Amino acid sequence: MRRIELLRQEHRDLDTAIMALIESGARDQLQLARLKKRKLMLRDEIAMLEDQLIPDIIA
Repeated sequence: MRRIELLRQEHRDLDTAIMALIESGARDQLQLARLKKRKLMLRDEIAMLEDQLIPDIIA
């Protein structure tokens, strides 16, 4: 559970960093792409960990 919260915080921090980079007018597309890729990887990891916490329901 703590791991998920840490990942969520990092995800929010990346969101802030991405917005700041865009708003600053910086044209570092490589850095922007790296931040977005990391953010997507975090989202996937959070989803995977949350899925493990929720037991499968047999329909």
